[in-house]
This record gives sequence, C-alpha cells and structure tokens, in this order.
Amino acid sequence: MWYYRMSYLQSRLKNLLKARVIQALEQSNFKSLFPLAIHRHHTASKTQNCTWQQHEDHFELQYANTVMHFDYVWLRDHCRSASCYNSKTHQRSLDTASVDLYIKPKTIHLDETTLFFTWPDGHVTRYDLDWLVKNSYEGQKKKVIQPRILWNAEIYQQAQIPSVDFQSFLETNEGLKMFLQNFLLYGIAFVENVPPTQEHTEKLAERISLIRETIYGRMWYFTSDFSRDDTAYTKLALDRHTDTTYFQEPCGIQVFHCLKHEGTGGRTLLVDGFYAAEKVLQKAPEEFELLSKVPLKHEYIENVGECHNHMIGVGPLLNIYPWNKELYLIRYNNYDRAVINTVPYDVVHRWYTAHRTLTVELRRPENELWVKLKPGKVLFIDNWRVLHGRESFTGYRQLCGCYLTRDDVLNTARLLGLQA
Repeated sequence: MWYYRMSYLQSRLKNLLKARVIQALEQSNFKSLFPLAIHRHHTASKTQNCTWQQHEDHFELQYANTVMHFDYVWLRDHCRSASCYNSKTHQRSLDTASVDLYIKPKTIHLDETTLFFTWPDGHVTRYDLDWLVKNSYEGQKKKVIQPRILWNAEIYQQAQIPSVDFQSFLETNEGLKMFLQNFLLYGIAFVENVPPTQEHTEKLAERISLIRETIYGRMWYFTSDFSRDDTAYTKLALDRHTDTTYFQEPCGIQVFHCLKHEGTGGRTLLVDGFYAAEKVLQKAPEEFELLSKVPLKHEYIENVGECHNHMIGVGPLLNIYPWNKELYLIRYNNYDRAVINTVPYDVVHRWYTAHRTLTVELRRPENELWVKLKPGKVLFIDNWRVLHGRESFTGYRQLCGCYLTRDDVLNTARLLGLQA
C-alpha cells in the first residue's frame, strides 16, 4: 500500500514539474529552441461573430461560418498597401522572394471588420474580413468557378432556352449577355437569322472572341470532299466526341454554321459530357478519380496535298480543379486516342473499366440532344464540356465555322458582369 502511494505522489510531482518547466520556457527568451512548447501560445478575440487565434506557424480565423487558416508568409505576400500592390494595374509590387519565410506579426488587431497585422519591420497590412473569406483556401473549396446547369435532352428541352437574334447579338449588350449567360450555363447556345455566308459567321464570332487559327486555318469551310485526313470530311456518321484532343490545350469554343444542305440526314448530336461525368461520380467515384488522374495521348496524323501534320496532346479524360474537385474539361475522342503507353499494366484494365462506365453514360439515348442545323442558325459549343457528333447524310452539305479562344469568350462574359 505504501509503495503505491509513493508511486502516485512521484507521478503527481513529475507532472507538476513538467508543467512548471513548460511555463518557464514559454516566458523565456529561448522559445525558438522548443517548438512544441510554443504551439500552446495563442491569442483570441471576438468581434461581430469573428474569432481568431494566433498560432506559432499560422493564423486561424473563424468568420461567416467558415474556419480559415493562413500562413504568415501568405498574409505578408498578399498585402494590398500602396507599397506592396499597384491598385491601378492590379499587380503585385512586393518582391515575394524578399519576405522572410519565418515571418510572424508583432501584433494583430481587429477593428470592426478589418484585421491589422503589424510586422517586425513596422509595416502594417490590413485585410477586410470578407476579402479573406473570399480568397481563403477554405472559401475557394466551397466556391464554384463557373455555375452550370447539367442537362440531358429532356432537361434542356423543358428549359426552353431562347436563341438570340443576329442583330441583337451584334448591336446590343443585352442580347450578347443573354447569349453568353445561356452558353455558360448549358455549354451550347444558338444565334438565329444569320445571313448564310462565311463572312457573316466570322463577324458573329469576332463579336465575342479572337478567332483561334489552327492547322485547319482561321475560318474553315468544308464539305464531304475528303480534303483532309479526318472523318468529318466524309458523309459518314460521327460518334460523340470533343475536338482537338490532340492539342496540348484543346480548342475552347467551336462555331458551326450549315450554309447549305441538299439532301437528307446530317442532324447534329449534342451530349453534356459534364452531366455524364457527374453520373459516374455518383455511381463509381473511384472510377471518376481514375479518369481524372490517368494521362492519355491523343494523336492526329495527316499527309494530304500540302497538309502535313503530326499533333500529340496529353492529358486525362476528365480534368478537375484540385482544390474543389470541380470538373472543367473533358477530353473524349475515341477516333483520335493514340496507343495507350502512359499507363502501367496493373492500372490499364481498371482504366478500361472506368472508360466503359463513362461511355455508357455518354451513349444513353436520354442524354442525346439532336439538332438539325440549317442556314441562318449558328451553333456555339463549349468544346471543353459538350460532345458533338452527327448522323450520316446524303447530298451536298456545306458548313463553315471556326474555333474561338476560350480566354477571350470568358473575358467578354466577365466584362458584362457574368461569373465565368
């Protein structure tokens, strides 16, 4: 009994001495030698439902139902003071490489909705709380980069999305904004009453973007004449696909205008690839993840007349933003997929299984929207999202179109106040 009482007293004494040693170290000038001890230090304040804590290696903020963590270097680097940031050009003036990687604020002060960080050299950085919520990693994880409405044929047809008139598109910001809003939400949009010429189609495209010149030229003008080594230059049916998968960066926007068709068939097939991918994510998330990680090669080879090209693009079928898992690009073209030599043998069979799951979703009849293109009706397709194809046709069919630079289309949308 005496032995157990002595052991208990020794244990209590040991814990008490340990606590006193830690307390003494925290109050001494040798904190940097004992990082485990200083993690216990923090400061807290509450104002307008805001709570913050100053940890040794980061700043923790709870505000607007969001818990955020900021590295101190990040807080110094993103200072918006006149000496650190040019508000006129919206460019950083601070040399990030000059910031001490172990910098810590001397003081932190909260005044209503503004946080003030005073750094060791006396420089003061101020942040609005709402700005921090908007620009924190945790805030971005909750944020959608581009709002969308995923659709199958029934959803799209019931939405009754109006086409935009050619003159309204060209001459008014209201018409252009309505068109872009439809395009951003659904990945496709139509302009009606366009004079059926290549010149008017080009004028239409230039209203929202620079035209991207590729190996097919600036404006392409084609029929089923086998002038290029591409199935598109035939009368054959084309299965659903995205274009230019063999580019390192596939073309962003595709424009189609059927100038003339004297025959039957030739309807255009449209499928929302993001809708199909979302179904894969719901049913087989591990397969969705595999399709977003495994890199594949797509290839285009031609030697016809003066056209000599060998293009190779590499990337996964599904491209997602790593911080919020939002899908932003689907690269799907079974015609142009090259030899699979970027995938080890123990992964390739699982990839084929995942590819089959996605293909089944893409080929469901209820996901197919069929559109008959005709002179005067111009179709814009988000080539990073919506797959297109066509049924076989007879007779003479003449189309023109082009590719647009995605950045310029999104720039136009943002200037009109749209989220893109």
